[in-house]
Amino acid sequence: MTANPQADIGDVYAWTAPEGDRLNLAMTVVGHTFSDRLQYIFRIDSGKAFGRTTASTEIICRFPAPKMASCRLGTVDSVEGDASDAKGLESHNGHFRLFAGLRDDPFYNNVKGSLAAYGVVLAALKSGAAKPDEAGCPQLDQETTAKVGDQWRHTDGGPATNLLANWTASAIVISVDLAVVSKGGPILAVRGSSTTSTKTLDRMARPFVGNTLLGVSPFSTDDASGDEREAFNTATAKASMSYTARIEKSLAFQDSLDGKCGNQLLADRSPVPSQRYHALATIFVDDRLWVNSAARVCRQFLAVELASLAKLSLFDADCGGRSPTYDTPNIWRSFLVSGTTDDIAWDGLRGDEHPASATIFPFLAPPDAKGVDH
Repeated sequence: MTANPQADIGDVYAWTAPEGDRLNLAMTVVGHTFSDRLQYIFRIDSGKAFGRTTASTEIICRFPAPKMASCRLGTVDSVEGDASDAKGLESHNGHFRLFAGLRDDPFYNNVKGSLAAYGVVLAALKSGAAKPDEAGCPQLDQETTAKVGDQWRHTDGGPATNLLANWTASAIVISVDLAVVSKGGPILAVRGSSTTSTKTLDRMARPFVGNTLLGVSPFSTDDASGDEREAFNTATAKASMSYTARIEKSLAFQDSLDGKCGNQLLADRSPVPSQRYHALATIFVDDRLWVNSAARVCRQFLAVELASLAKLSLFDADCGGRSPTYDTPNIWRSFLVSGTTDDIAWDGLRGDEHPASATIFPFLAPPDAKGVDH
C-alpha cells in the first residue's frame, strides 16, 4: 500500500440520511489521484438481522481519465462525468448522487503518543515487570498504567498532536436510495475495496483493524506485519475467520491499557479465560460496517453490534455504521480499553481540525489549502 497510495483506502463511512430514504457512503483513498487501472467498490449486504444477510449490491467506480468518473449501481443505474464539483453528479435514473475528488479526511490520531503508550507495555512485558494472565492480557501495576496514560496523552512529551492533521485524500462520496440497496432487509453491512480485474488490493470497513489488531504490534512496519495485513485484506470472508485467534491476542493487549484486564466490551467473564476475547474478535474478523437503515438517528459507532450482542436497548433506534461526525477514534478505544461507550480522549485529541457534516453533501470538508498528502 505504501508503494501504491492510489490503492490504499484511508477510511470508509456508512450511515443513513435523517430523512430515512438514503444511505450515505464515503471512501477516502490515500493517494491524491485515483488510478485508471483500478476499480473502487462499495459492497452493501442486506438482511433482516445483524449477522445474517441474504442479498448484496455493489457500486463500482472507475476513473478512466483525470476528473472522469464512471460509477455503476448494480444493473439499475450509472453515472459518468466530472464529479469533482461539491454538488456532485446525479445518476441517469436518479438512484444516487456521486462526488469524486479531493476532500479532508476527518480521521484523527495521535500516532506518536499511541506508539509511546504501547511501547511502555511492550517494555514491561520484555523486562518481566508485567505478565499476561490466562487470557493473555498483560497485568500492569499502578505505576506502569499511569505511565501508559501519560505517554498516550502527549506527543514527544508535549501537547497531543494529530499526525493526520490537514489530511487531504481522494474521496468517493455517494448518497444512494435505500430501496435499491436493502433488498434483503433493513440491516445493512458495508465495506469498501480497491481491486484490479483479478485481485483485491485493499479492503476496509472499521478503522484500526489492520493497523492495530494485526501485525507483530500496533502500527508495526516490519515485513511480517505488512504480509499479515495484506493477506487479511485479500482473504475471502471464510478465510478471514482464520485470523480470529490472532485478533484475540491483540484485543488482550488493548484490554490491558487501563490496568484492568477483563473489562473490555463483550469480554467473556466465564471461568474459561481462553474465550474472553472471542466474541469481539469475531466481530472484527467480519470487517463490515453494520447499519440499521430503519433508523433515522445516527449517533453511535457500532450501535447495531451494541444493540444485538451487548443487549444495550438504548441503541435499538440508532443507525450505527460510521458517520464522519462520530468521535470514532475515542469511542473505539473506550470499547477496547474500558468496555464503555464513553467519549474519552485517550490520546489527548478531541476531533479533527476540519469538522465534517452528516447531512450536507458531500459531507467531508474541502481540502485545506495546506493539505498534507499522507
